[in-house]
Amino acid sequence: MICAKDVMSKRVATVGEGANTKDVIRLLVDNNVTGLPVVTEDGSLLGMVTEKDILRMLLYDRDIKEKTAADLMTTEVTYFDEDEDLMTVFKTLVESNFRRVPILSDGKLTGIISRADIIRFLSKRARGAAKEESDE
Repeated sequence: MICAKDVMSKRVATVGEGANTKDVIRLLVDNNVTGLPVVTEDGSLLGMVTEKDILRMLLYDRDIKEKTAADLMTTEVTYFDEDEDLMTVFKTLVESNFRRVPILSDGKLTGIISRADIIRFLSKRARGAAKEESDE
């Protein structure tokens, strides 16, 4: 069985709940991601803040400069344990509107799996299978 930890990105850009909107936007742009986990100092997941959350806030509240990550984030986050079967994560990404899901171990953020991570994983496996066939 392939587990979430076998595919997840371990280097995850995160943000604290008190970060202002400008810092959240800067982190999204600097890390070329569309969403960031919002975590406590000890790595506990509080929520996710995405480009969509920022755009939604701009649509309904022009005073976004005064907002923090805690104001912007979605708190009902789908996440998986790092030992979860990759097919379960894959199915969730296919059937939902999520682009990424946080991966936890003992309640702490240890990684993230995006659609792109799964595509990269599949590509590596396909290249490995092709190499094995050519070696035979």
